[in-house]
Amino acid sequence: MNVLDDLLAWYETLTPDTLDAVPRFYDDHARFKDPFNEVHGHAGIRRIFAHMFETTESPRFVIHERIVQGDQAFVTWTFHFGLRGQAYTVVGGSHLRFGADGRVTEHRDYWDAAEELFQKLPVIGPAVRWLRGRFAVSH
Repeated sequence: MNVLDDLLAWYETLTPDTLDAVPRFYDDHARFKDPFNEVHGHAGIRRIFAHMFETTESPRFVIHERIVQGDQAFVTWTFHFGLRGQAYTVVGGSHLRFGADGRVTEHRDYWDAAEELFQKLPVIGPAVRWLRGRFAVSH
């Protein structure tokens, strides 16, 4: 799926200067959802990525596996970024649906905010780790 290759190459080289390409890859009414956001349309999608560049240091995506079936794909990735000088990674996946013109109509990110982000943060991390331990099945 060449459309998917182009989209993933864009993600791996995403910069504030390349955000104007959102309409090339996303349908006018595309839906984007992740653990923190749910938006529709180019302006909302662009705003999420602009916010990412404003609030994190050197954000970048590394794409791993991809599975394509008909008009949809599932892609695994690692998101690398800095926050106040500390390096972080988030491992996740994205379910993508494509319209007839090849642009994304639906983009849903799946990742565990507690494991991948909250428990790594210095202030709330210990509490999140304690909670996760309380709900875990004993071995």
